[in-house]
Amino acid sequence: MTAERINPPELSPPTGFSHAVVATGSRLVFLAGQTALDADGKVVGESLPEQFEKALDNLLTALTAAGGTPSDLARVTVYATDIAAYRIHAPELGRIWRESAGRDYPAVAVVEVVRLWDDQAAVELDGFAVLP
Repeated sequence: MTAERINPPELSPPTGFSHAVVATGSRLVFLAGQTALDADGKVVGESLPEQFEKALDNLLTALTAAGGTPSDLARVTVYATDIAAYRIHAPELGRIWRESAGRDYPAVAVVEVVRLWDDQAAVELDGFAVLP
């Protein structure tokens, strides 16, 4: 994939995301929502950062299985059950993202939701990637 990350100077400088991503490739990969489920289907991690790390790992595992890499991500949506907690932990979540997925940030939205499918889940990530 070729990806052009666009961050117009007229918009607030992005931190941990890109305002727009123009992706050119031949395969689209749509990634289902991933929470902090382990291989046995149980939510792991008590804290938001622990759950975020596992959910991101699950998303990247699905992407890798489809033949992609983190830099192929064009869009990610984060669903959080507590946006205030997400803001508090944002520096740590950013560190987790950079260590797992690098600095080629996709377009990102963070949305607060009342709850997720699993009662214990605090965060879910979905998205799509464009592969060469």
